[in-house]
Amino acid sequence: MKTLFVVMHKELLDLFRDRRTFLLNLLMGPLLFPALILGMGALAEKRAKTQLESTLKLPVVGAEHAPNLVNFLSTHNIEVLPAPADADAEIRAQNRDVILRIPAEFGDQWRASEPADIELIFDSTRRDTEIPLRRVRGVLDAYSQTAGHLRLLTRGVNPQLSKALRTNSRDLATPEAQRGQILSALLPYLLILSAFLGGAYLVIDATAGERERQSLEPLLATPASRSLIMSGKIGAACVFGLVSLLLIMVSFKVAFLFAGATFKGVEVTWWVTAKLLVVLMPMVLLGTTLLTLLSASAKSMKEAQSYMGILMLLPMIPTIILMVNPIKDQLWMFTVPFLAQNQLIIRIVRSEPVLASEWGVYLAAGLGLGALLWLIAARLYHREKLAISA
Repeated sequence: MKTLFVVMHKELLDLFRDRRTFLLNLLMGPLLFPALILGMGALAEKRAKTQLESTLKLPVVGAEHAPNLVNFLSTHNIEVLPAPADADAEIRAQNRDVILRIPAEFGDQWRASEPADIELIFDSTRRDTEIPLRRVRGVLDAYSQTAGHLRLLTRGVNPQLSKALRTNSRDLATPEAQRGQILSALLPYLLILSAFLGGAYLVIDATAGERERQSLEPLLATPASRSLIMSGKIGAACVFGLVSLLLIMVSFKVAFLFAGATFKGVEVTWWVTAKLLVVLMPMVLLGTTLLTLLSASAKSMKEAQSYMGILMLLPMIPTIILMVNPIKDQLWMFTVPFLAQNQLIIRIVRSEPVLASEWGVYLAAGLGLGALLWLIAARLYHREKLAISA
């Protein structure tokens, strides 16, 4: 065990000697990630509030065919603008979010007490359209309902008779879950990426880098066990990764104190921090052992670094899958790397409970996979050509 700690001390000391690299790898996450999430949250909230409260400018084609409807729109903070020459071109050019078209037959249909046709022109692929479109539809629905009730009253019919059901809604989402939607989208990826590649520079340099500098061969020539030497390098990378991860969590906690109303009610307590660290510890082990394995099999430092681009994409896979195909939590999911961490982080941030069986399956699967990668890397460390630079 003494050999293991000696190698760990040596690797951490070598990293600390390069102060600029050390500080960049240690502090980039704690400074960048909270600023990224809080900044995006503040911008999204400000934009939504602006779109909801500001006067909505709505071009109307054929406004002369429905003057009462146009007046009704004006009483709901909607400014009716003259019709553009080409409504479709205005939408495609993103000059307007929504355009209302009232056909010439609207008046005849209305006087005949028939459903009068109107058309909303918009581009559903643009996110900016969502709130203006919802506002216009809400006002049009209110106008339609009011007019429908008046038609029934003039005929001596109670408007309530048209409603066979009265549906009430009860939202069981917690306040933390409602306010933490942006966290649920970005936080798992950022934390998993930080844990998975937190010790990447150190672990790649400790194997592929030292082999290129021809300092690995003398170390392997010592009487110390190669498995212990490799474990010391992995241990140093894990320590560095956990320290960086802890700083990120602390920076999030401090950032939320100054977040104002953006994430009001979402609190990263020390208990939440501890649970997130437990979730991410197996990922630190997986990342360092996998990178050690790749560095030991790579022919050069450049080849080992080229794997980083692929590895950075792996934590995105669960987020993409869950966006296009949301699935309910099942026990088997806690055995799948990246997917398990993603689901656990979301549940912890949303203040949802995690069962003891789920913790047990997750830790057993994560640590077991880390041990398997460690054994494979240890076998590569026993190859004689490992110390030979290509």
